[in-house]
Amino acid sequence: MKGDIIVLEEHHIAAATAIVPDILEAVRSKSGRYTITVAGESGSGKSETGKAIADELAKHDISAVLLGQDDYFHLPPRSNDAMRREDDSWLGPHVEVNLELLEQNLVDAINGADHIVKPLIDYDANSSEDETIDLAGIDVIIAEGTYTSLLKNVDTKVFIARNRVDTMEHRQKRNRGNEVGDPFIENVLKIEHKIIAGHKHLADFIITRDYDVIPVR
Repeated sequence: MKGDIIVLEEHHIAAATAIVPDILEAVRSKSGRYTITVAGESGSGKSETGKAIADELAKHDISAVLLGQDDYFHLPPRSNDAMRREDDSWLGPHVEVNLELLEQNLVDAINGADHIVKPLIDYDANSSEDETIDLAGIDVIIAEGTYTSLLKNVDTKVFIARNRVDTMEHRQKRNRGNEVGDPFIENVLKIEHKIIAGHKHLADFIITRDYDVIPVR
């Protein structure tokens, strides 16, 4: 998403260095592109962890591209927020997010496409446009986002088990639209927590609130 700044911290890098050695053989032995998802609640560090995994893979001469679920919302951020406030049913993976398109982008990449066309959200302009991603030489696709554990064509799933209380400091630093402290947003985050609470059971790796990595499969 345009306007997002990804700042890697020590704990993101440490998590990536714990995960990548466990999947290297599988990545190298797969005949097609390998897929990874990084899921978790808002502000849990999904983008940062995904980027850290891509950087760690690069140290082993494995090229990865990062896809953000935020680009796949049907409406850009301010419009989506307004719709949520107007319609209390406008929330969740099968309502406000085009997971079908993200899934199709993964399928196309797995099947050897030399490029994919995806949405690109411009946060500041509150708009969306198409973006073409060149996949030439790309070995791994990493999709990060709240609901990405629901994607089917995935080789390795990572889940960050941090809730809205754990993520408050990060969300304050990010300061998207003064979301921290807004009672409506805090309620949305409570609902999102309930929606994805069971998603950690789909994971191959769980990252704890302290950013320790637990392999579970």
